[in-house]
Amino acid sequence: MTTMLGLTFSGRSVVFVGGGAVAGRRVGRFLDEGALVTVVAPALGDAMRAHVDAGRVAWIARTARESDVAEAWFVHAATAQASVDATVAAWCEAARVFCVNASDGAHGTARLTAETRSGDVIVAVASDAGVDPRRSARLRDAIGAALRDGMLPLRRRRKAAGRVDLVGGGPGPADLMTVRGRRLLAEADVVIADRLGPTDILGELDPDVEVIDVGKAPGNHPVPQEEINALLVAHAKAGKRVVRLKGGDPFVFGRGGEEVTACLAAGVPVEVVPGLTSVVSVPQAAGIPVTHRGTAAGLHVTIGQGPVTPATRAALADDTITTVVLMGVAALPKLVAAALAAGAPADRPLAIVERGHTPTQRTTRTTLADAVTDAAAAGVSNPAVIVVGDVAAAGLLLPAPPVAAGTGEPPR
Repeated sequence: MTTMLGLTFSGRSVVFVGGGAVAGRRVGRFLDEGALVTVVAPALGDAMRAHVDAGRVAWIARTARESDVAEAWFVHAATAQASVDATVAAWCEAARVFCVNASDGAHGTARLTAETRSGDVIVAVASDAGVDPRRSARLRDAIGAALRDGMLPLRRRRKAAGRVDLVGGGPGPADLMTVRGRRLLAEADVVIADRLGPTDILGELDPDVEVIDVGKAPGNHPVPQEEINALLVAHAKAGKRVVRLKGGDPFVFGRGGEEVTACLAAGVPVEVVPGLTSVVSVPQAAGIPVTHRGTAAGLHVTIGQGPVTPATRAALADDTITTVVLMGVAALPKLVAAALAAGAPADRPLAIVERGHTPTQRTTRTTLADAVTDAAAAGVSNPAVIVVGDVAAAGLLLPAPPVAAGTGEPPR
């Protein structure tokens, strides 16, 4: 039988008998916990020697003696000689010191587990019926993947200090969220969510997680920003773990800065988890690179609300700059007029990508001259990202046609 325990090694003596590759791979977890590690071995492998050279591990350069293990809290025997490892394990048994026998795990008094971590949670896997490290590692990896994907319950049931995490959810699909964002959602007591982003994932939360919809649409802001700020502060001060789930990135036209300021002003701990911004990811979904060597050397990002700024006018007129416009469908006539007035050519490519990274994604490719007419004919609607510049031309990424030998022209 194997009993799983959590042991604290900080400031305690751990002895490695044998300094080869196995010991070099395993010593790190003890060093990370603050153990005082000594290796007893006539010679060292590269990994263990690096720890010795850095002063993290003490080295006794000889074969092991029984006295080496007498004062240890824990011993790891991996000499690549089964008889020596068995002898070390017997010394430890007599001294009542737990010992890992790397040559024959079933005959040691301790086993190293296959571990995975998620935040402050550690999950360890060991085999009770015989030693099967590969099986344990496979199971560990599967559990680790589930933890990273937010598929396992991570919420704290004890009373904890409240806090707010602004999580960028990316353009929509849950698998485009960051690992940290998924983990924080799994830990949340309250989720305050936007209209866009990975909203499907909300159905996977525990039933008692409070989900508050504060989504905004163009011209329709049912929950004012000041009220959203107040909700974040109030729930955090009530001791809740609050996730503010946003589409894209919180700091790219997401008003995340205002929410951070509100939390800090109220003394509420707050962190920001970046997300994949639609500025880049939505054009990418349509095969449009926002920069491309020889075509676009810079990127200008703006929104359709408000007047067209001098910086945006200059970018629209510059044939080396890609201009990406968020929330710009209603402002398309104004943007086109500003671009043409600034000197942009009427045939400059323009693309409108609607509902990027969703099953209903659609791309309308046109030019500045025809953009307003073509968008109206297609019934373009939000959410959409507008891309202005030569990178929006159809076929940009297609390989050039082969050149016929001796002609300099494509074959006919």
